[in-house]
Amino acid sequence: MLIQFAVVALATVAAVVGMLHLKDYVNRSEAMRAMTQLGGRILDYRSKHGSLPPASFLDDVKDQLDGTVRIGNVQYRALAIGPDATSDTVLAYSEKPNPSSFLDDGFVVLYLDGSVEWLPAARFQALLAAQQAANRTD
Repeated sequence: MLIQFAVVALATVAAVVGMLHLKDYVNRSEAMRAMTQLGGRILDYRSKHGSLPPASFLDDVKDQLDGTVRIGNVQYRALAIGPDATSDTVLAYSEKPNPSSFLDDGFVVLYLDGSVEWLPAARFQALLAAQQAANRTD
């Protein structure tokens, strides 16, 4: 009887932990999808107007994106990006902590070419610091 109780208790704990992990994975995926949509809107604006949109543009379109609730607080870097910036320059990002799962905390990153990537926090911070340092030396 005690062994059966222990097995049921362990199975319940494993199921709860699995559900929390799944929830965080879905949140991350939805944030990446929303950032991809945002990137599409920014690239469309850029092709029509020849420049990156102002931050107010993001405020206007952000609520129209699928999964916008999951994207969080987007940091937009258009003002820090020069005309000769490369396609791998970070254009926007959003921090996504995962306090309830085994997933690492990290950032959803939108690059100047419209691609979106999930980066662990340390790797993102190093990338952003390198790009900011390069901008200061230019």
